[in-house]
Amino acid sequence: MIGKRAGLRISGLSRSSGPQRALIVSTFVSRVGNGLFNTAAVLYFTLVVHLPAAQVGVGLTVAGLVGLLAGIPAGNLADRYGPRTVSLVAHTLQAVTMAAFVLIDDWVTFTIIATLDRLAATAGGAAGGALIARAGGERPAAFRARLRTFVNLGVVLGTLGAAFAVSVDTRAAYTVLILANAASFAVAGLIALVGVPNYRPLPRPEEHHRWAVLADRPYVTFTALYGAMGLQYQTVSLLLPIWLSAHTDAPRWTVAAVYAVNSGVCVLFQSRIGSRVETPRQGGRAFRVAGLLFLVSCPLMALTADVPAWVAPALAILAVCVHSLGEVWESSGGYALAFDLAPDHAQGQYQGFFGIGFAAGQALAPVVLTTAVLGLGHAGWLLLGAFFAAVGAAGPPVAAWAERTRPKDNPFPRDARTPEQEPLEQEPL
Repeated sequence: MIGKRAGLRISGLSRSSGPQRALIVSTFVSRVGNGLFNTAAVLYFTLVVHLPAAQVGVGLTVAGLVGLLAGIPAGNLADRYGPRTVSLVAHTLQAVTMAAFVLIDDWVTFTIIATLDRLAATAGGAAGGALIARAGGERPAAFRARLRTFVNLGVVLGTLGAAFAVSVDTRAAYTVLILANAASFAVAGLIALVGVPNYRPLPRPEEHHRWAVLADRPYVTFTALYGAMGLQYQTVSLLLPIWLSAHTDAPRWTVAAVYAVNSGVCVLFQSRIGSRVETPRQGGRAFRVAGLLFLVSCPLMALTADVPAWVAPALAILAVCVHSLGEVWESSGGYALAFDLAPDHAQGQYQGFFGIGFAAGQALAPVVLTTAVLGLGHAGWLLLGAFFAAVGAAGPPVAAWAERTRPKDNPFPRDARTPEQEPLEQEPL
């Protein structure tokens, strides 16, 4: 069975074009590095550098908020000078900032480096979105869904590797993790430099301006919906583990099982479902399906506190299976709307704004989930499910509104040719 699943993933890679394969491999490498570092980052900062947990939280919050500022400017640079150029610069900066973490010994230095890292990550996300739109050709959402399959695989592998360093629990072990993550950004950038064409910027209409996305009310509304629905990610990664630990007698391994099931479901179904969600109308319907699945999964998670200890793990896993399917539908709908509603000449700007909306939602998620949901107990879980269902129900009308406001005659339609056939600048930086 494992071999068959691996074969499916390899088959998906072989069906991709040359630039798509390079992007997939590049992203996979960087996500393995992310998995290595993210699993042990807080432990390194608190146990090795000896920063108080509260200071680490404040530093990461400052870095996250300041990092949002890079989204639209970096997207505009990608639209003007080419997405690969900005992406490579971002990879280089992240490699440097990540390596610098091994040198920190005080809170100010930590916050400065973390902020520079977040600025680079936000810029890379904006450029990466534009690069996916170009490499994806006529089906950028389907390509993004296939890419996310390998993202999940990379994070899982990196997390497994980090488990060894965490068990060793020495400064040297954590240093290896950090430098390995820095190296992953450098290698990912090198793969992109060699394998991804330097796409020429697309011609822009005269009325284009650097902040056009902010005047696109349907897109702004959709981005706000996606950011709100993004609370579901930390429902599994943050809220459910706390709930299982504080309100149930489930064995500790249940939390690890929850993470594994969540990643496994996403790996197995992301490409299959994502390939069926490519238009704005399909994206809106996918959002609605996701909301209904979350409406089911949240009460199931709450019920883990009301069953015997031997039943709680099975119920938690069932709830996460349902929730993970909702995650796949939600991300697939988000990709379809994010790419298809954005003008081709301004994909960088639009993807940069889309990333800001998602990151803002993730920044607010811990406060909302731990205070509102945990504070209300079972009622909080029911309200959370209803909230997701309401956000999902808004998907179809927002998608229809957005389609009505798109230009009927696009002066620069998406080229139907494959990325290999498009005129390119192949010279490296």
